[in-house]
Amino acid sequence: MLTNQITSQIIASAINVHRILGPGLLESAYEECLAFELKKSGLQIERQIPVPIIFKDIKLECGYRIDILVENTVVIELKSVDALAPIHEAQILTYLKFSNKKIGLLMNFNVTLLKNGIKRYCF
Repeated sequence: MLTNQITSQIIASAINVHRILGPGLLESAYEECLAFELKKSGLQIERQIPVPIIFKDIKLECGYRIDILVENTVVIELKSVDALAPIHEAQILTYLKFSNKKIGLLMNFNVTLLKNGIKRYCF
């Protein structure tokens, strides 16, 4: 499956979750429901994947975790905040860098219309 097909399916699943739940819930609720929808659509996912930091050839476990990894290709970082901030962008770019993945989706579910809360990143 091509990356664009995967991201399209992820976004469709996320929109479905948001349409049913709406804004205002905790990030963990959206993660649980999105994981269910992604699995139901036939995508292979992993949740809460540790992301070690590599510093001078040393692997450091610092507690960073990818919320959802889809088809071992697309990193999803979920938020439920008033507005996305530069630190959220830095977070997903860091996850992409240290996980050696090329595509990431930053999704803020605390918006009226989910398409306004989704940003795609390429590393």
